[in-house]
Amino acid sequence: MRVSSTDDVSLELHDLGGDGPTLLIAHATGFCAGAYLPLAARLAERFHVWALDFRGHGDATLPADGDLTWRGMADDVLAVVAALDDGAVFAVGHSMGGACLLAAEKRVPGTIRAAYVFEPIVVPADFAATTDRNPLADSARRRRPGFPTRLDALARYASRPPLGTFRADALAAYVEHGFADAPDGAVVLKCLPESEARTFEADAKPLIGEMDAIGIPVVVARGLRDRSPGPGAFAAALAETLPHGTLVAYNHLSHFGPFQDPDTIAEDIIAAFLRD
Repeated sequence: MRVSSTDDVSLELHDLGGDGPTLLIAHATGFCAGAYLPLAARLAERFHVWALDFRGHGDATLPADGDLTWRGMADDVLAVVAALDDGAVFAVGHSMGGACLLAAEKRVPGTIRAAYVFEPIVVPADFAATTDRNPLADSARRRRPGFPTRLDALARYASRPPLGTFRADALAAYVEHGFADAPDGAVVLKCLPESEARTFEADAKPLIGEMDAIGIPVVVARGLRDRSPGPGAFAAALAETLPHGTLVAYNHLSHFGPFQDPDTIAEDIIAAFLRD
């Protein structure tokens, strides 16, 4: 389903099936809705699952000026929830997606019914001032933008971290849906390296100190397997700031937990949302 957002952006909202209450999945930077199909398959046993492609990602378009501010990503969440026209939705967000779900709920209370966010990029107020470099953006710009075939992409990604830590079906879903077919028969990333880098660098990331205004139940999940401090380091402070926040930690997962063990994540989402 095509959905219009701000800045003349056209989003893609994917119906991933299932029956029950409406649940929206919001993806991480550089990924797309289709990469979460293994997670969605389990969630669809209890929910009607939808997932969006944010601006500059998947099958969505870029703003004309190329600005990928996270304020616009929150606009995208609000646009697709309005298009679903089903009231407040259950929502699952990973990394950027989790942050933008919370930003949307803060701006328009009642958008989300309850949320499960895995290592959302919700940061301390002084976070942006701690460095003048963004290593994630630097790394994104070094990414290979295409491969001769999807099989070549799959083989390369499976052979090295971090994508090599994904469960096989999750990695296959990302390769299938995260690449577009080029006229010469090759495949190219739908979220090009420059768009991914600009997303990492963009402004308007939500701040932990602003989250005390969010009144919905929120599970803040983190992995404990990353060797250096990452987004998970902010999870405890975020859960503590949220009026109805709960922290959950997974010893066997990293920042890419929803791709590493989608079944466990899905079971915990179902338990959190349907506990009553």
